[in-house]
Amino acid sequence: MALINTPDAASRLARTIISDIALYNREKILNGIKDDNIFDLLEKELKEGLDLYRSRVSPELDTKNSFYNRAIVDILIKRNGSIKSGIW
Repeated sequence: MALINTPDAASRLARTIISDIALYNREKILNGIKDDNIFDLLEKELKEGLDLYRSRVSPELDTKNSFYNRAIVDILIKRNGSIKSGIW
């Protein structure tokens, strides 16, 4: 399988991976935002997602995994901004 080498495709893949993580880990996300430990609770899932992302995207395209990290913020954090938390 050819590696993804366009920004749009890399961004779509990242958003798909993070959306799947969000779909199957809703309770962890709610608790993680409430308790300010979301990255600890989702460490395994986020690492597996990042491994998948890296296996599919050309390293030269996204040397800092910026599309993946942006998807985490947009999908896991911003979309859950209504949850009461000490973070905000």
